[in-house]
This record gives sequence, structure tokens and C-alpha cells, in this order.
Amino acid sequence: MSKTTMLEDARRYEQAPSNTIPAGERPGFHMTPRTGWTNDPNGFCFYGGQYHLFHQYYPYDTVWGPMHWGHVTSKDLLHWDYLPAALAPDTPADAAGCFSGSALPLEDGRLMLMYTGVQRPAAPGQPEPQAQCIALGDGQDFEKCAQNPVIGADLLPEGYSKTDFRDPKIWKEDGRYFCVVAGMHETDRGSILLYQSEDARTWRYAARLAASCGEYGGMWECPDFFPLEGTQVLLVSPVEMQPTPDLEYRPGHGTLALLGQYDAGTHHFVRQSAQAIDQGLDFYAPQTLLAPDGRRIMIAWMENWATCRTVPRPHRWFGSMTLPRELFVRDGRLCQRPVRELEQMWRTTLCRDVLLDGESRFDGVKGRMLDMTLVLDTGASPECRRFTLHLAEGEGLFTEVVCDLAHGELLLDRSQSGTVQDIPHSRRIRLLPRQGKLTMRVVMDTESIELFLNEGERAMTACISTPLRADGIRFMSDGPLRMHLEHHTLG
Repeated sequence: MSKTTMLEDARRYEQAPSNTIPAGERPGFHMTPRTGWTNDPNGFCFYGGQYHLFHQYYPYDTVWGPMHWGHVTSKDLLHWDYLPAALAPDTPADAAGCFSGSALPLEDGRLMLMYTGVQRPAAPGQPEPQAQCIALGDGQDFEKCAQNPVIGADLLPEGYSKTDFRDPKIWKEDGRYFCVVAGMHETDRGSILLYQSEDARTWRYAARLAASCGEYGGMWECPDFFPLEGTQVLLVSPVEMQPTPDLEYRPGHGTLALLGQYDAGTHHFVRQSAQAIDQGLDFYAPQTLLAPDGRRIMIAWMENWATCRTVPRPHRWFGSMTLPRELFVRDGRLCQRPVRELEQMWRTTLCRDVLLDGESRFDGVKGRMLDMTLVLDTGASPECRRFTLHLAEGEGLFTEVVCDLAHGELLLDRSQSGTVQDIPHSRRIRLLPRQGKLTMRVVMDTESIELFLNEGERAMTACISTPLRADGIRFMSDGPLRMHLEHHTLG
């Protein structure tokens, strides 16, 4: 009997009838792994007439394990088809794991994957070196380059760690290949390094684009670098973030967008502003693609390293991706909104203007798969200082959104959502009305809530463990409040 490869074993396992998970056990339109575990999105791209999303993947259990790459495709960014696993840790260059990376369609019709290969340590107890590898294929089957790793420790500038060097994002510009890679400097800490190549196999170091220098956490993971409406955007996911008094950043693993200007000739990036990308509880490692229609679309892992190891495992899969989001710049801030394809899932619709005073529920306004927009006319409601929204309410459970209009803050709190774990449950952010109105768009998909505030100015994401039968929605105000309500069920 011939010996199977690690990739063949993974493909056989994930496709086994015993591991088939019915669609009814998954969210309605958020990507989940075929089986087992997922974390970072990888290789998000448009290729062969459809969207491709690869992801960090361990098919054999719902906990993190030796990293493979899972693979899904979609026509609409909402409904996902499973393809066989794309990569397994089966060569000397990646024997300890195929970590995060990206994908690039090539002129010859092939798809290139660029990823971090984690190598076995030289001796027991020593750290595992990390380096960048490539694989090429037809969109389903990929062959790893015999030269891997193509960007090794020998191409690191002086002072950088060989064991914190990962997550390449590749693109092609003016006939040359470029990639940004996350590195860790001995004094400047998390850094984003730029490399360039003529053939994607022989690379050279070009520049350091940005560094934490202790200001924004330690190691910066999962970089993305792209132009958007005249602004250059650098996305990173820092570890060891410190909280700030303005509530922009929370402690631990965070997400950071640096906005500025970039000179492609000198490879010099000038940062002009910094902000959190998502200020909720479950959002990490975002990656973007440029869609055929020109939209810059972002997706992220909808979990949190502070909680993912301890939360219950009610399903045979663990981890999911956020709703894909369209990015845009407004008033110098990176903003986001659900992809417009979501409107294709609207079913029943209810629109009404109400004068809320005290506690209210409305016929037909409920559910766990919905797209609901509230516009609070705070300018016309001076007596109201506090608005509260309960989602997924029932049997004494709910997730609460509190708009403290008197102090310009918003609280997202899932502590009453049914969880019994001692994990982070609430986030508070600064939020002021724009031109006398505060807008809140709520997207729910069974076990997740995504808030888009002030028409995308801020976003907050959270997973909840509330039983699906708890589907009530309740509105509360401490004084007369004029509100426009638009509610769509999704299906």
C-alpha cells in the first residue's frame, strides 16, 4: 500500500462522510471551516471568475494544531463552497506549519500563494525559524517552490528576529513583485518590512515602512498595504496593546490602521493618522482584496485570542470569518460597511418612524438573521440622554447596546448572553452624533453581531452563545427619542 501525503490525509479526512456538517448547523452567511479549527484569513483574492478565500486550518480538531490552509470560494461573498485543503506542512521549509499569507493571480493563468513556512528547530527547546514560501497552482492544487523559503532569515536587516518573521502580503506593480512582511526588531519591536522581486523567487529587502517603537503594542501581525481614495493604508494586528484613555484601543490583541502617504519611488511611508479597525470583542487579522469593480473589500477572523482557547465548543467546527466589508475613507478616517451583496438576502422589510419614550417592542422586529438600521435623531430629542437596545433577547438572556448620549459613549455588552466563561464581555467606545443624528446598523447571523456606527465610522463585532430561540429585540429610552427604524430579515 502506497503511503499518502499529509495533504492527501487532510483532504481525505475533511471529505469523509462522518465529518460532513449540515448547513443548518452553521451560520447563514459567514464562512466557517469545513471541519475543525480556523483562524486567520489568507489568500483573499478574485481568481477564475470567483472569490477565493484560504484560511489557517486544522481539520482534525476544534483547537489550534499544525497549520494547514483551508480553501473556500464564493460568487457573492456570502455563500461559500468548500474546496479541498490547499496546503499542509509537509516540506522542510514548512514542517512546523503553513502560517498566514496571501495570493496573487498571475498573467499566465496560475494562482500564486505566498505564505510563512515555520521550520523545525535546529535542536529541541530552540525556537522555530520562520521564513516566506511560495506555491503555484490552478486554483485548487498547488506545487510548492523547490527554492523555498524564498525570503529567509538571510534577507532580514540587522537586529530582527528569525522566529518572528511572518504573514506576507504580495502584490504586483509596474512589472515587479512586492510584499510586506511582519518582523520583530530587538528595540523597535513590531515592524513592517517591504521586499521586492523581479520573478517572485529572488527577493531583496527594500525598506522598513513602519514600526511600533513601543507605541502600538509589540509584534505586528498580518500586514496589508494598499492605496484607497488617495490615501495609503497599512493594516496590522498588534499583540500586547495597551489601552488608551480615549477608548480607541483595548488591551491585548488589537487591530490598527495607519493612514498616510507613500512614495513608491523611495518606498517611504509617512503616517498621518492611526485608528482601531474594529473596536468590538471578536475581530483579528484582517485581509483585503481589490474586487473587479474597484471596491476594496476586507474580511477578518471573527474570534479573539484572549477567549478562543476557553470558550465552549458546541459545533464540530470552531472559528468563523466576519461579514466581508467595503472600505472607504471619510474625513481622514478608514470607514467600513457591509458588502452591498448583503442586500440580495433581504426578505421581509419593515420601515417606520417612531417616537420612543420608555420601553417598546415592534411587531415583526425580531430574529437572529437580520440587517437592521436605526437612526436616532438626537438633535430633535434633547430630553433623551440614554438609549438601550437589547438583541437576541429571551429566557432572561440578551446582548445589550447602550448609547450614553450624555457622555458621547457606546457600550456593547454580552455578559447576559448566556456565556458562563470568565472572558471579556464588554467594550466601550467614544461615539458622538454626526449632524444631530446617530446611526447604528446591526447585522446578526445566528451567533454573531456586527455593528456599523455613524455610517461606518466605527465598527464593533462580537460572537454570542445565546440559544437561537432567544430572538427578541427591545428598545428603551429615558426620554422622548425620535427614531427611524429599518428592519430586514435575511434568508
